[in-house]
Amino acid sequence: MDVKEQKAYIKEGSKTIYTMIVSSGLDQTKDDATPKGTFHIEPERGEWFFSEGYQEGAEYWVSWKNHGEFLFHSVPMTKDKKVIEKEAQKLGGKASHGCIRLTIPDAKWIYENIPEHTKVVIS
Repeated sequence: MDVKEQKAYIKEGSKTIYTMIVSSGLDQTKDDATPKGTFHIEPERGEWFFSEGYQEGAEYWVSWKNHGEFLFHSVPMTKDKKVIEKEAQKLGGKASHGCIRLTIPDAKWIYENIPEHTKVVIS
């Protein structure tokens, strides 16, 4: 995932097979930055979560750092699973609290196709 370009690249070896537009952390403080480095997909994943603290939820989440703290997930949604349009429109720019936001179809694709232990590089 390239923070500067706000794109995630799915690769097989050195060949890019799929490119996704993303939103990483706002990067204004240490609490809303997307960590950079090499990580691996963790066992935690699910079809839905809702954060009472942020009053936002998302579909199709997959953990890649700190077992549920840093995730790939869909654009933010309300408690009743409606897309928060003003947040969805930020896709392609820094917007999250540190997670990597994706379109709903891309989040679902990662959820369904990327197995545990897959290498994740954030630069």
